[in-house]
Amino acid sequence: MPITTATVPGARLHVVDDGDPSNPPILLLHAGIADLTAWDALVPMLVTAGYRVVRYDARGYGRTVAEDIEYSNRADAIAVLDSLDIGRAVVVGNSRGGQIAFDTAIEYPDRVVAVVGVAAGLGGFAADSTPSELSTFDRMDALETRLDEAGPAGDQATLEEILDLDVRFWVDGPGQSNARVAGSIRDRVWAMDRAHYDAHRVQGRPVPLAPPAAERLAELRCPVLAVAGALDATEVAHTARHLEANVPNARAVILPDVAHMIAMEAPDRLAVLIVEFLALVPRWS
Repeated sequence: MPITTATVPGARLHVVDDGDPSNPPILLLHAGIADLTAWDALVPMLVTAGYRVVRYDARGYGRTVAEDIEYSNRADAIAVLDSLDIGRAVVVGNSRGGQIAFDTAIEYPDRVVAVVGVAAGLGGFAADSTPSELSTFDRMDALETRLDEAGPAGDQATLEEILDLDVRFWVDGPGQSNARVAGSIRDRVWAMDRAHYDAHRVQGRPVPLAPPAAERLAELRCPVLAVAGALDATEVAHTARHLEANVPNARAVILPDVAHMIAMEAPDRLAVLIVEFLALVPRWS
C-alpha cells in the first residue's frame, strides 16, 4: 500500500495507491462525513478483480494538510492522477465525493473513463424529501450555525449532537434502528466525522462548478452507474433515478437494505456492481 503526497496550490493531499500500477486505475472520492479509510473494505476486492485503486483525503479531511484558500475539488482530483502519471481513470465517489466525481467528469471529460456514484450528490439538483427529513436537515443547519457561532473555543455539546445526528441519519438511515448497522461501522464514521471538526483543521474554500452539473448532464458522455440505498435519505435514490433518466449512458441501481455508507455496509455487493459495470468499459490507463 504505497502512500504518497500530491502537492497542489495550498495543500498537500494524502494519497494511497493500491494494486499493480499496470492495471486500469480507479480513483475513489470519500464522503463528507468520512476520509479515505471509509474505502478500506472495498479496496482489496477491486485490487483482486484486477484494478489499480487510488484514493486520497480531500482538503479538511484525514491526513491532508491545507491552507485557507480558494481551490477546486475537480482540479485536486486531476492533480492526484497527475502525481501518479495516470492519464485516465474511472472515478467512484460516495456522497459529496460523488458530486465531485460528476463535476470532474464534466470539467475534464478526457480524463474520466466512467463514473460510479455511490449515494452520490449532484450539484444543482434539488430532490424531494419527506417532512421528517426536512426537519432533520433544518436541525443539522441550526446545529452547524450554533457551532460556528461558538468560535474557536468550540461547543462540545453541540458538536456531540451533530456527530450523533450524522451517524443516526446517514449510517443507520432515516427512521432506522441504531442496531441495524454494525457498531464498528457506526463508531468508525463517528470518529472520521469528529476529526473533520477539529478546531485546528483548515478546510479551504471550494469553488463550485458553474453552471452546476444538474444543468450540464448532456455533457456527461462517459458511462455512469448510480448506486443508492433504499434506506438512505429519499433524495439520494431520486438523484440516482434522475441521472439514469437524463444522462446519455447511465444506469441506476437501488439496493433495498442499505443506507448512505454503502462501501462500508455492503462492500462485497458494491464491488460486484462496479466490476460488472466496468467489464463493459474498454481497458484504460
